[in-house]
Amino acid sequence: MDLDYQKHIPVEFAAGSKVWIYQASRRLGMAEALELESDIQAFSADWNTHGRANTSYINLFFGQFLVIMADEAQGPVSGCSTDSSIRFVKQLEKKFGVQFFDRQLLAFIIKDEIQVLPLNQLDYAISQGFLNKETLYFNNLVSSKKDLLEKWLVPIKDSWLAGRLELN
Repeated sequence: MDLDYQKHIPVEFAAGSKVWIYQASRRLGMAEALELESDIQAFSADWNTHGRANTSYINLFFGQFLVIMADEAQGPVSGCSTDSSIRFVKQLEKKFGVQFFDRQLLAFIIKDEIQVLPLNQLDYAISQGFLNKETLYFNNLVSSKKDLLEKWLVPIKDSWLAGRLELN
């Protein structure tokens, strides 16, 4: 599995660009991803703050993570604009029959595949050897371009989960 997602992040965006990551409850199929691409283009073309177009980048990574980025160095994103992006993601949930707002589902790389596990099953996954401190975890709490590049896909030991789990 090619995990080099950084090559797809726009270099011209400021390091402090605002990032939102929405993890789908399942991987989208190829036809869904293609359909999503046209939805992304339409939303991005119209996404604005008080009539000023937001400088944005939106992409689906690994068929499962919708990443929305706004370069606020070009102008701040208003609360109303953020709300419109949330409405957009909720529309996608209905359209594709997935959940994007379930923060109890966590994603890991296990045996070279993305596996989504409910938070309440992590201790069991550790006890069975599916997870350990080196297992790569998608830290969807990152909120800037810099953190997306450096802290999105990290070993569990380097994430907020390390303090909550007994790791081997």
